[in-house]
Amino acid sequence: MAKSLERINYRVVFAVLVVGACAYSMMQSLVTPVLPTIQEHFHTSQSTVTWVLTAYLLSASVFTPIFGRIGDMVGKEHMLVATLIVLALGTILAGLAGSIWVLVIARAIQGAGGALLPLSFGIVRDEFPDVKVATGVGIIAAMTAVGGGAGIVLAGPIVDTFGYHWLFWIPLILIVISIVSAFFFVPESPVRTPGKIAWLGALTLSAWLIALLIGVSEAPAWGWGSSKVLGLFALAALFLVVWIVVENRSSEPLIDMRMMRTRAVWSNNLVAFLLGIGMYAALAFIPEFLQTPRSNGYGFGASITESGLYLVPLTIMMFVFGMFTGKIAAKIGSKVAVIIGGAASTVGYFVIAFAHAQPWELITASTLLGIGLGLSYTGMSALIVHAVPPEQTGVASGMNANIRTIGGAFGAAVMSSIVTSTLLSNGRPVESGYTHGFAFLGAMTVLATLAAFVIPGGPGVFGNNGKHLENAELAMIPGGTIAEA
Repeated sequence: MAKSLERINYRVVFAVLVVGACAYSMMQSLVTPVLPTIQEHFHTSQSTVTWVLTAYLLSASVFTPIFGRIGDMVGKEHMLVATLIVLALGTILAGLAGSIWVLVIARAIQGAGGALLPLSFGIVRDEFPDVKVATGVGIIAAMTAVGGGAGIVLAGPIVDTFGYHWLFWIPLILIVISIVSAFFFVPESPVRTPGKIAWLGALTLSAWLIALLIGVSEAPAWGWGSSKVLGLFALAALFLVVWIVVENRSSEPLIDMRMMRTRAVWSNNLVAFLLGIGMYAALAFIPEFLQTPRSNGYGFGASITESGLYLVPLTIMMFVFGMFTGKIAAKIGSKVAVIIGGAASTVGYFVIAFAHAQPWELITASTLLGIGLGLSYTGMSALIVHAVPPEQTGVASGMNANIRTIGGAFGAAVMSSIVTSTLLSNGRPVESGYTHGFAFLGAMTVLATLAAFVIPGGPGVFGNNGKHLENAELAMIPGGTIAEA
């Protein structure tokens, strides 16, 4: 790459990474409020259209560790550019899609863009001063809320003005800017790790995820006790065991199981998985609930734009509390921030489940979810960064984000299964489907909150060995301002 011999200022690199993260997260969320429109446009079922979201998350779950490993081998900046190009190609195909399954395939290609996060975390590790690494990682994680929120809010105006295909053409501009910026302004990786891709690990990871998600998605149609569904679950369990064995025996595993067994890592990953189940499913199904015509006995008959506005409090609170979790953690500790965040999210899901007749109830729930997810996700970023050696920051943070995505794929599939289990004569879900679905998300978040108590650390802000961090080290915790990074 044509880069200056002198290292480019890390603030410039940071700006490029933020733009890329926003582009990816916007692409992730833009279609969620528009799923009912896409369902109607392609004359398909609600369970089928959910694969527009699930395929994206499933692909991200598989390709994130693969692309991350390739980045270690050939250079993170090379792989960052390549990942953005793949995201652009998937976006072009989605814009041209003439059938629901072409759109699902396009979304699967876009999902490979999930590797942007661990690659960005690794580049931060390489380019930032040591005392700014955790801040950089945390802010990039928080900025994904900005892109995700922007996607939810902008989806309605874009569809109303131009049509749903422009949900892909407009973000493509931002992706192209990210490609050019990354090519010219992200320095070549100073550290390369020779090796090879553990393709057997990648194959078995893909196998158990696909078997599990197909089984969950098709269970309402085939029957939870049907031989096909039970066979898929058994196959998923088998491939999961094989995958773990393969990774443990591999000299160059796709996912380092030894690191995953560290208490500080596995406990944070468990919380990330359980919180991910709720977040992605909520972003997909809250708009669908809001857009349901009142003639069905529930819903608000909201337009795409109006349903997006209901989620503005979630976006704002997630960003604000994500940015300032570090300051909160300085008072109460990152672990306590995660616990409080989980509790707030739990209340938000149960409000949607059992009190969803008035607009203010949905707005209250949206606000609680934003506060909870903002505290939890950024708090986990701080805990992960301080739980592993510096050279494993990118891997550990990327894996935490990836496990959250796996939880999201699972949660979206289960939520779809619950919501669509009983349908009205017009093909829309009965109200109890949404009640049970959001109650399920609340239950998963209760488990996430309880799991957070297992995370090592006391009431203060602690480092790897339980030592209270000094003021200089507190600057590393996500929650500073962009200027500080």
